[in-house]
Amino acid sequence: MAESKNALHVEGLAAPIAEPLTLLAEQLGAALGNDLQSITVVGSALTEDFKPGASDINAVLVLGEYKTAALKAIAALAKAMRKKKLSPPLLMTASYIERSRDVFGVEFLDFQLTHRTIFGADPFAALQFDKQEVRLQCERELKATLIRLRQGYIAAAGNNKLVRDVLIAAAKGLAPLLRAMLWLQDIERPQMMAPTFKRAAGQFNVNLEAATTAERWRYEKPRLTDNDIETAFESIYAAVDHLATAVDALEL
Repeated sequence: MAESKNALHVEGLAAPIAEPLTLLAEQLGAALGNDLQSITVVGSALTEDFKPGASDINAVLVLGEYKTAALKAIAALAKAMRKKKLSPPLLMTASYIERSRDVFGVEFLDFQLTHRTIFGADPFAALQFDKQEVRLQCERELKATLIRLRQGYIAAAGNNKLVRDVLIAAAKGLAPLLRAMLWLQDIERPQMMAPTFKRAAGQFNVNLEAATTAERWRYEKPRLTDNDIETAFESIYAAVDHLATAVDALEL
């Protein structure tokens, strides 16, 4: 017997991931019908970095076309999704994905590396990217991170908790950029955070220990002294600056 094209594939996913995705798929399928073309899980929910009850579950919905009905249907599930740690899904169309490869290469490369389509056709597996466009996005994002670090430090006005949050955000944002930089060098990309930082540190001769530590602060919430924060800020800033220079100099 042929499998229905509307079959939902959540087998093998842990219950904290499968249950909210099943709810999302069933209710959106009923609300949107054939306009819902695919649902793809991306990111840490598919790796050992996932921490039930703490990590968010991220998904991409591909629609036939953008409609307010889709936004309303998802908004109606917002409270239930938040309780299940399901982030508001990214809404895209097939044409949007194809036309955005030049500006969202870093993100789409990361989706392509770690994803699982649980409904419909896989929207990412066959995508191809231009290395010069990805290199330019990496450089732009790294230099923008330097600006955010400087402005965040000033805006924190000496509040260590706020500086810590700025550092956590910077460290988290580095992971897809580091994987993209490894891809530019035709080097295998780890899916998990710590191995990504380790491999990139060796490849680009940069100290990423502070960034690795700051990323863990999201869950560990240690007591940090003024010196801890100052040292971490200086180290992460220096690392991002080094990476921005390195990607600018890459010969492809």
